[in-house]
Amino acid sequence: MAAPEQPVFFYDLGSPQCYLVAETIMAALPAVPEWEPVLGPDIGAPAPAHVDRRQIEDQAAALGLQPIRWPASWPPETRPAMLAATYAKQIGRAVAFSLAAFRQTFAGGRELSDENTVLIAGAACEMHPTALRKGMELRSTRHALGNATRRAQDAGVRTLPAIQIGNRVYGTVDEAAAAIEGALR
Repeated sequence: MAAPEQPVFFYDLGSPQCYLVAETIMAALPAVPEWEPVLGPDIGAPAPAHVDRRQIEDQAAALGLQPIRWPASWPPETRPAMLAATYAKQIGRAVAFSLAAFRQTFAGGRELSDENTVLIAGAACEMHPTALRKGMELRSTRHALGNATRRAQDAGVRTLPAIQIGNRVYGTVDEAAAAIEGALR
């Protein structure tokens, strides 16, 4: 039987559910996923203001993560951070940058809309602040983020996080892992 296609992990840095998946996906899936930043509100994902904070906090504790520290303003403005994540992907640092940004936001309680939060996340994966700022301003970066968001929509993604394998979209890591393991049998 042929190996399944590489999974694609669609995420928005302002989603605490995406943060929880991001912290577990690399170890939980039997195949390395491509990380694809997308704009959650543009694909119809629920507004981050409607999260069950207690449930997220409990899930983070169950995973052994640092306690969630919610940013002061909620829901977050994610577009600049998502442009940074898209630029990071273009230069091969999507995973490192995204994990650093998620951790700044949900373990550190920092605002995604604060440029310093984005620059700190970039510094954590050796992205120079000037290069990161310029990368976020590139037309090609804006187009890449828009194209990724449209690809997610076209694939059937309606909520985040989402994991696409071939033409199927899964809402949990467990479902995606079972699909990959089933295809490998």
